[in-house]
Amino acid sequence: MTIQKTQLPEPVARGEGSTRPPLPPFTRETAVQKVRLAEDAWNSRDPEKVSLAYAIDSRWRNRSEFVNGRPEIIAFLTRKWQKELDYRLIKELWAFTGNRIAVRFAYEWHDDSGNWFRSYGNENWEFNDDGLMRLRLACINDLPVKESDRKYHWALGRRPDDHPGLSDLGF
Repeated sequence: MTIQKTQLPEPVARGEGSTRPPLPPFTRETAVQKVRLAEDAWNSRDPEKVSLAYAIDSRWRNRSEFVNGRPEIIAFLTRKWQKELDYRLIKELWAFTGNRIAVRFAYEWHDDSGNWFRSYGNENWEFNDDGLMRLRLACINDLPVKESDRKYHWALGRRPDDHPGLSDLGF
């Protein structure tokens, strides 16, 4: 499947909040788009920017950590990317229905001692009517890898359209 380059949509004013297209209920096409937009945002490693995709009162379970609301999301992501250096992520749609999307992902990073890891996981997402994620449940496992075994070599930032996805890499 060829994925067109997507731009992160800016929140659109609507009533007291904002919307973050595409909106539920999701089709296969809009679910794939939502997943790629999330991947692109996380690869920016900009906590403030990433947080705008989440409802103000969004709730997360990330590994064994529980995060509630945008201020905690920003703090969590700031800590994450201070520890997980040269972070590069690929997400892939697993399943979707209505306002929910299930995703599998893998990302590569190294610590401040130069030890490389590939982290594998699954996320379950639930969105409000405005397309903001209100619930994120993530299970993640870290696997030490040799630097020579890394698979993600693009420049930091958005994964290039021609870079293989998870299934293409056999993950």
